[in-house]
Amino acid sequence: MAYTISDACIACGACTSECPVDAISEGDTYSIDADKCIDCGACASACPVDAPTEG
Repeated sequence: MAYTISDACIACGACTSECPVDAISEGDTYSIDADKCIDCGACASACPVDAPTEG
């Protein structure tokens, strides 16, 4: 199941460069394209506020 980004996102950009499949889109809060996400967890590891979550 793909990762999602919660409302806790502070749009810092830390996760974007860590995603190996470019599944993260920028905005007021970031979002993850579930069709591209490979569930690697790189975004969650990079996030300072634990916004990306599995499922």
